[in-house]
Amino acid sequence: MWCRADCTRDARGGSPAAWSRLSYGTVALTGPKPARPGEARYTAEASLPRAGQIAPDQSRKPPLPAAQEGALAMTELAAPRTIAAEAPQYNARLVRREDETDSLAYVWVKFEGEPVPFESGQYMTIGVLVDGRIVQRPYSVASSPAAAGSDGYEFYVRLVTGGAFTPLLWQLAVGHGMRMIGPKGKFVLEPDDDRIHLFISSGTGNAPFVSMMRTLLAAGRPRRAVFLNGVSHASELGYRELLEGWQQDGSYPVTYVPTVSRPSDPRNAGWTGRTGRVETIVAPVCAELGLDGSNTIAYLCGNPDMILSADATLLELGFPEASVKKELYWPKGKEPKAQNAP
Repeated sequence: MWCRADCTRDARGGSPAAWSRLSYGTVALTGPKPARPGEARYTAEASLPRAGQIAPDQSRKPPLPAAQEGALAMTELAAPRTIAAEAPQYNARLVRREDETDSLAYVWVKFEGEPVPFESGQYMTIGVLVDGRIVQRPYSVASSPAAAGSDGYEFYVRLVTGGAFTPLLWQLAVGHGMRMIGPKGKFVLEPDDDRIHLFISSGTGNAPFVSMMRTLLAAGRPRRAVFLNGVSHASELGYRELLEGWQQDGSYPVTYVPTVSRPSDPRNAGWTGRTGRVETIVAPVCAELGLDGSNTIAYLCGNPDMILSADATLLELGFPEASVKKELYWPKGKEPKAQNAP
C-alpha cells in the first residue's frame, strides 16, 4: 500500500493572515526556445561531457568510473518537458494552492463534472500531460468527502527536487487542467469504533487522518484522538493550527503531540515541544495517556522505517495486530529515487 501523501480558517484554523496565498502562473525557465502560450517549460542543463566522451584537455586522464558515467548519462537525458495546457485526458483542474513552506503546499483539485465519492483515508491519483504522456502520482485526500463537490479534493504535498511529478505541479497556475482518477485504498476508519484513535504519522502522512477527523466532525460523531506527527523542522508541521485550534477550543476531542527530530538545527530555535523521531515517542505517550490495546486503535501512515518501528513498539505494549492499521509512503526497500520520487 502507499500513503499519499504531508488554508484558511474554515479549512485549517488560525488567522488567514498567517498563511501565504500565492497563485502560480505558468513559468518559462531556461530552454532552447521560449514556452508557447499556455505551456510551462523547464530545463535541466548540464555543462559536463557526455557519458563516455573525453574532453580535449582530459585526453590523458583515466576513464570515468561506471557510477559517474551513469550519472552523466542521466544528465544527458534531461530535456525540456512541456506541460500541455489542455488535453483530452484532463477531467479536473487545480483550483487552489497555499504554501506551508517553500517545499510543502496544500493543493485542491476539482473534477470538472460531478465529484467521485470516496472514504476518508483513501487516495486519488493526479497528473498532467507532459510531452505526450501522463505523469502522475497518488496522494491521500486530506479533505472531507462532503467538500468534494464544492471545494474539490485537498492534498498535502512535498516538493521533491528532481522528482518526476512535483516539480511539474509546482509550475502549474491555478485553473490549469489536470487528470485525476480514483479513489483507491483500504486504509479507512473502522465503522462504529468508539475506542481512542491513536494517529501516528511522519511528514505529510498526517493527511488521511485530517480527512478522517473532518469527516467524523461533520457527522457530529468525533472520536477521541491522540495525534502524533513527526517532522525534521517545526515549520513542516502541516495542519498545526487546525489541530491546535481543535484541541484548545474543544471542538474536537484531540490531544495533539508534534515532535521534531532535529532539535539542535537553527531552524528549530525556540521549539519547546517534544523532540525525536515520532516512533520514539510512541511508548512514552501511551504510558502518559494510559493508551493500550484494550482502549485504543492505532493508525500509522508514513515512511516504512517509521511504521516498522512504531508497529513493533505497539505490539510490545500489548496491542493486538488487528488494532494496528498501517499505510506506507512506499513499499519497504523501494524508496523513491530522485528521478521517480513523488
